Amino acid sequence: MNNSVNDYHPPYNAIISGHGSFIPDKILTNDDLAKMIDTSDEWITSRTGIKKRHITNDNESTALLATEAAKNALERANLDPKDLDLIIVATVTPEMVFPSTANFVQAAIKANNAWSFDLAAACSGFVYALSIAQQFIENGRYKNALVIGAETLTKITDWTDRASCILFGDGAGAVILERGKENQKGIMYSSMYADGNGWEVLNCQAYGSRYPSSKKLDDPKKIYMQIKGREVYQQAIRRIVETVNHCLDHCGLTIDDVDMLISHQMNARIIESAVKRLNLPDEKIFININEYGNTSSASVPIAFDECASQGRIKKGDIVVLVAFGAGLTWGANVIEF
Repeated sequence: MNNSVNDYHPPYNAIISGHGSFIPDKILTNDDLAKMIDTSDEWITSRTGIKKRHITNDNESTALLATEAAKNALERANLDPKDLDLIIVATVTPEMVFPSTANFVQAAIKANNAWSFDLAAACSGFVYALSIAQQFIENGRYKNALVIGAETLTKITDWTDRASCILFGDGAGAVILERGKENQKGIMYSSMYADGNGWEVLNCQAYGSRYPSSKKLDDPKKIYMQIKGREVYQQAIRRIVETVNHCLDHCGLTIDDVDMLISHQMNARIIESAVKRLNLPDEKIFININEYGNTSSASVPIAFDECASQGRIKKGDIVVLVAFGAGLTWGANVIEF
């Protein structure tokens, strides 16, 4: 997939025909957190750019959030769920170990003709999933695909850990990919990467086969997300810049051709540092982490939905989606909207 778009011309184009999101109503502000742990609004805002995050209640699950986002995207695309061929849900907080969250969505929206699966690439999950769906559309195998990023990260958050609990929120975002007409470019290029040697930087270790539920944990906090902030900060900036430049080069574009960059909303300071190195002006960057916190795989589609709904991007604009996350994983999609 790391070939130049100038070297490969797929039979069809994969276009985004619909987008939607769903955010839980319950809000947890920085001032609320200051009552729970030793922190303050100023401390959190200055380091992350986050002012509040939305969190699920006990009755709201990942599949519920994903389903509502899917319904909104389908409505905007004016597409009957029965016309879907494929559903991918990117998540690291699935409905349950199995079956997949995507299967619950498929049943809920009555997409009876679609097959479905989950993808676990953490914060890069949505850009990964979009790239996979892109291949099925481009080669003519399918006409319509639903790609969702959905997370309930606050259900695996250690609320006593000041370094991590300030970061995360819940939500879901979705897009519809359709086979486009010849004059519609849609997704121009996708590039994905991984480095499993860096898994310790971001992880949630229990409960899997290494630390099964049948055995007592040596550290009970293994059930929560663990993050090494300094390592993440340094890696994320470098990988975002490298990946965006790589994608633009393969598309025969320059940074001046980009109308909007939508990054995974991991930390406002990381995004600001990366776009500074890319020499992008503020009006070409979309940031909403102040409202939602880090929603992992859901952050890119939520931001995309907001950005498009606000009219910040229009038909024909060049939009770059980019993400970096646990795995380590990272990647980007270049889209003509």
